[in-house]
Amino acid sequence: MSPEAPTTGAKVTASAHPEDLRSLEAGLDRLQTVAGKPQSRWRRVTSSVLPPVIFVIVLIATWQLYVVIASPRPDIVPGPLDVLSALGTAWESGRLQEAVVTSLERGIVGFLIAIVVGTPIGLLLAEVRVLRRAVGPIISGLQVLPSVAWVPAAIIWFGLSDATVYFVILMGAIPSIVNGLIAGVDQVPPQLRRVGQVLGASRWQLATAVILPAALPGYLAGLKQGWAFSWRSLMAAEIIAVGGTIGFGLGSMLQQSRELADLAGVLATILLILFIGILIELLFFGPLERRMLQRRGLLLSGGAR
Repeated sequence: MSPEAPTTGAKVTASAHPEDLRSLEAGLDRLQTVAGKPQSRWRRVTSSVLPPVIFVIVLIATWQLYVVIASPRPDIVPGPLDVLSALGTAWESGRLQEAVVTSLERGIVGFLIAIVVGTPIGLLLAEVRVLRRAVGPIISGLQVLPSVAWVPAAIIWFGLSDATVYFVILMGAIPSIVNGLIAGVDQVPPQLRRVGQVLGASRWQLATAVILPAALPGYLAGLKQGWAFSWRSLMAAEIIAVGGTIGFGLGSMLQQSRELADLAGVLATILLILFIGILIELLFFGPLERRMLQRRGLLLSGGAR
């Protein structure tokens, strides 16, 4: 069916078939796909994993070389072995496992709640222009507001409890998810809307089966940024809100090391927080983005774009 068919003004009474609607999201993208030579799986893995691994090894070697040559005070510039020893001590005491499990659980649960809340808000603002003009600037303002600013208010409202942590996570993640989805919807070709209408899609079907899948690139970018804000907000909340019924997370572990003037422990916790963030990107968002691009015909099965 030609995308120009809706311009004839004919009224369509047939209901849209879900398979027809789902096929729309890839159609226009595949028309623009340029064929290329696919990469082997081993080559793809090595090309994506090997460079950062080599870079990290070089950084650690440079760090150790500086410690050997300059011999700084261990309490000012601890060496890689000191940091590794701090991680080993935390592991033996059980604090490391408890902190990782607590923070990951909070971060993932808070992020999932943010997706459930932010997705319908983003769709609503993207489709209802009046609401977007009224609420859009506020959402953008909340996105640039440092999430740590919400911690004092959250402590007053919810006390030293997990509710404080989750509130800060939501206020950090939801605006990014909403704005990412709005940006993705703005980039949806108008032909997709018209073809969906010709197929008989209702307003709800058009939004969920046509617009949302077609807006996935922007939506996924918003999700990635939302996770980053969730993780950062979580650390800020755990560092400041200590005590009460709040458990022991990585932020609490970082704050405890600071109070003990244990710089090796501080650096070990920072590196652990960074490692978890990178791991989530490599194991979840990276593969999800590749599958989405392959489905839309923007990435070959071998990984070449």
